[in-house]
Amino acid sequence: MEPRRAARQFVTGLLADPDRITADLPGWAWQRRSAGGVTFTIIEPDTTRDPGQIDAFIEDHGGAGVQHVAFRTQDIVAGVRTCAAQGVPFLSTPGEYYQALPERLGPLGVPVEQLRELSILADRDYVGVMLQIFTASTHPRHTLFYELIERRGARSFGTNNIKALYEAVEREQARA
Repeated sequence: MEPRRAARQFVTGLLADPDRITADLPGWAWQRRSAGGVTFTIIEPDTTRDPGQIDAFIEDHGGAGVQHVAFRTQDIVAGVRTCAAQGVPFLSTPGEYYQALPERLGPLGVPVEQLRELSILADRDYVGVMLQIFTASTHPRHTLFYELIERRGARSFGTNNIKALYEAVEREQARA
């Protein structure tokens, strides 16, 4: 499909038939649309809840904007190693996150120790597994970062990762 036509269809579809998704996350509501190999996820603050991460982004950014761009890869382990060797800074993940991973998700097709070593996150939905990692922001206002993502059939947003990360941080803080 011609890129301009795909973009027009995407925007028209987004405006005409919003697919609002909610999760049990404070301050978030989002819409997701795919067209022509590109997926846009539009996240907005949920005004019925206490301010959260999205409100902080809007304040720090000085308004709405692009928070992150994701790049799909067929081999996230190789992708992370290559990017790290080129000096790309990735966020670290609490060790507690990986201790709960086997029980939470079952077999992933990548050893948990390898995921821990590289700080790669994992999630599972009804179709498959998703592996992802985020860069540290080097933007002057720290409002833009990148993501590497490998989808092994999974179609989810990674919502379970957000909850699992919060719980892992809480467990680590309780031990400190």
